[in-house]
Amino acid sequence: MLAITFLGTGTSMGVPMIRCRCEVCHSKDPRDQRLRSSIYVQTADRSWVVDTGAEFRIQVLRANIQNLDAVLYSHSHADHIMGFDDLRRFGSAPGGAIPIYASKETMQNLQIAFSYAFSGEARFPGYVLPEPHLILGPFLLGKTEIHPIRVEHGNAHVIAFLFRQAGRSVAAYVSDCKRVGAEGLKTLEGVDTLILGTPCRREHPTHMNMIEGIALAKRLSPRQTYFTHLSHDFGHAITQKELPENVFLAHDGLRLGL
Repeated sequence: MLAITFLGTGTSMGVPMIRCRCEVCHSKDPRDQRLRSSIYVQTADRSWVVDTGAEFRIQVLRANIQNLDAVLYSHSHADHIMGFDDLRRFGSAPGGAIPIYASKETMQNLQIAFSYAFSGEARFPGYVLPEPHLILGPFLLGKTEIHPIRVEHGNAHVIAFLFRQAGRSVAAYVSDCKRVGAEGLKTLEGVDTLILGTPCRREHPTHMNMIEGIALAKRLSPRQTYFTHLSHDFGHAITQKELPENVFLAHDGLRLGL
């Protein structure tokens, strides 16, 4: 059993964007209202989030998240980490620790941005301390194998995640990515559900656009693909009509039982 809830599906500026008067930013369709991208994963024995964006508190309240056993970080850009402080409400006991999984570079940036948490200076009743775990290869969360995949996103060190259970590649989350290398493509072969960040329609130097996302989905041939990390380029209802039958736009609050 593995379930994924999309806590947010927006780009770094979210949708609606500040000072924008476009049709999507003023849409009444709730699927066009996008907080910063993050997912919540639940299995029979563990639960975790990938990234904690600026609206993490709002997302947790909206999804009624009560349990959190770990946090995985894709990278340390602001739209993926700035809800970090709200992790203090989670933990097995007051003053306990919550496991944080990240690459060496991302962990270093987290330790700079939130030095008071990692140093223990915020050690008071109810504050959960981060427990750093460097991602050096595949690891386990309960019975689920987490396979990290290095992907290209400009100069940033970004990790995509493949979730595997009992030998089955259940889902992959590839949020910020321009290109997946040969080794990553091999790891992703046979994945059932692909979640892929495609922020825009136009060519972008550090992100896949929608056309590139469709091409990657065609190459990997998952059972279903969901696009996330979406800008105001995409009105949900109209864009969905443009996509192949097994490719979908994700939206905030969407839950997949996989």
